[in-house]
Amino acid sequence: MEEHWTRRNFCLALGALGASATLGAAEPGKDSLPFKLGVITDEITQDLDKALDFIASYSLSYCELRELWGKNIMNLSPSDLERAQQIIEKQHLQVSEIASPLFKYNLPEMPAQPSEKRDIFMATFTDQDTESLLEKSFQIARLMGTRKIRVFSYWRVEDPEKAYPHVREHLAKAAAVAAENKMTLLLENEPSCNVGTGKELGRLVRGINSPALRAMWDPANAVVLNEVPYPDGYKHVRGLFPHLHVKDVKRDPATGKTRWLPVGSGELDWRGQFQALLRDGYQGTMSLETHYRRPDGNSLESSRESLEGLLKILKSLA
Repeated sequence: MEEHWTRRNFCLALGALGASATLGAAEPGKDSLPFKLGVITDEITQDLDKALDFIASYSLSYCELRELWGKNIMNLSPSDLERAQQIIEKQHLQVSEIASPLFKYNLPEMPAQPSEKRDIFMATFTDQDTESLLEKSFQIARLMGTRKIRVFSYWRVEDPEKAYPHVREHLAKAAAVAAENKMTLLLENEPSCNVGTGKELGRLVRGINSPALRAMWDPANAVVLNEVPYPDGYKHVRGLFPHLHVKDVKRDPATGKTRWLPVGSGELDWRGQFQALLRDGYQGTMSLETHYRRPDGNSLESSRESLEGLLKILKSLA
């Protein structure tokens, strides 16, 4: 049975962490934080061994899989997937979710305008691939010991409201297939897709109303579409998500453009968000999705800066 985290338990755990040389220096293999924390591996490096070494060095218990060895996870061979599973098992880590590219392509009824700003993470699929992608995602999830698979809501069109009924229909069908396979699809709010804010995310998940389709809350993504993620966006997704992404962002008031920063250096109220999660008894997982890059481009050290910023916030809550 999972331990229920009271404020007292949380403070005691963080107090124990404060006695270590660094916040991440807990006993190896034991996560001493009030949340089930991990990292998206390719944000650290494409080398899975090195990425998991980094995660384990902070005594975290989870990893999230999106790209490995220069390939999207949906394009990996069976032998590469087996190799990945063995490396994860060797490190005694758990996979929080499979970060698939499902529905990160054009909506058949309303194709979006071409854009050079979309992150495709080496995935060039179309809606015709949906059935096979779903099947493969289930196979990968089973191999990796998880039931959670991230999905999207098709490339964002000029008027997402018009796309809503089509997106809802497609995702409802996918959720039905997931339910048959005892899997859960997690819909991420992604600014380049038709569901990009907390408000949009909550509406669609509630509209489909299936236990096989839940939310995957990304507060920083909501900022890109001018939503205040906490408390505004959060009130729409509260209780709907078993996984969230942690990163930070700041908008330039002069240009309106956003840039990624280490967690704690941007405009998100992560302290308030984490406090709300504790009050609400959040039992789900979360992943650091670094995004930020130092001037020297070192992705591992960028992840370290961001992770330590995140851990500093958690410590401050005590």
